[in-house]
Amino acid sequence: MVIGAAGTHPFSRWQDQLITDHPRYEEIIREMQDAARSNLIFGLHVHVGIDDREIGIRLMNQARYFLPHIFALSTNSPFWEGRNTGFKSFRTKVFDKFPRTGIPDEFSSAAEYDAYIQLLVKTNCMDNAKKVWWDIRLHPFFNTIEFRICDIPMRIEETITLAAIMQGIIAKLYLLMQFNLSFRTYSRALINENKWRAARYGIDDKLIDFGKEKEVETKLLIEEITEFIDDVVGDLGSRKEVDHVFSMMKRGTGADRQLAVFEKTGDLKKVVDYIISETNIDIPVKKEKKK
Repeated sequence: MVIGAAGTHPFSRWQDQLITDHPRYEEIIREMQDAARSNLIFGLHVHVGIDDREIGIRLMNQARYFLPHIFALSTNSPFWEGRNTGFKSFRTKVFDKFPRTGIPDEFSSAAEYDAYIQLLVKTNCMDNAKKVWWDIRLHPFFNTIEFRICDIPMRIEETITLAAIMQGIIAKLYLLMQFNLSFRTYSRALINENKWRAARYGIDDKLIDFGKEKEVETKLLIEEITEFIDDVVGDLGSRKEVDHVFSMMKRGTGADRQLAVFEKTGDLKKVVDYIISETNIDIPVKKEKKK
């Protein structure tokens, strides 16, 4: 057994997998049946600390706009059960079968958010707030804003870059608040248009700039994000990690690289071998001591 980091396994069948023996997973299976059993996907969750939940809600509302751009960079699941799906991230299509997923609505306050949670618990839609599986959420137990939209990337350095960008976005939005400024918010329906494009095309097409009301190359919009957070990444000590995004765009996403290997070899086992080799880049190998 070896570790390979991708949003989906290129040819593994969910029907053949064992499910972790844990009461929480057993409960989810009882509730959601095959929607849960078939959830053979792997995502990246990044927590950005925020002590004040009222401020956290306001920052979450604004950060929703950036989710598809970040997601496009992370796309790493083009194959599902041995098929080329035509998507750069099919993981999100699999997860859509769960309730309370995707881009959240905008909430006017922490009180409104809490009332929503309490209503769902009261009416037996769920037993706790951890069953809100949105692409971004206030974590119910930690003082964090949790980004949940991304596929798991292949390389450690890609993961760190995505985390640095998410941290930078929250820090910049918080900085704007200190000057009584805020980033414009958009409806869930509009943001979902960009999420679908990101899942389908990754970074190789266009997203919609809703302020300009026109399509813009995804890579240009990602560059704009690096410019937007430029004045906070120095203090965060993450400039090098954020700047690595340009290398990521040049090299292609994990999905792009998986597809290139498959186009060259026609062999999904070679794709898995490639995923494993990429996952092990920059991981120190512990040498066994000679007896």
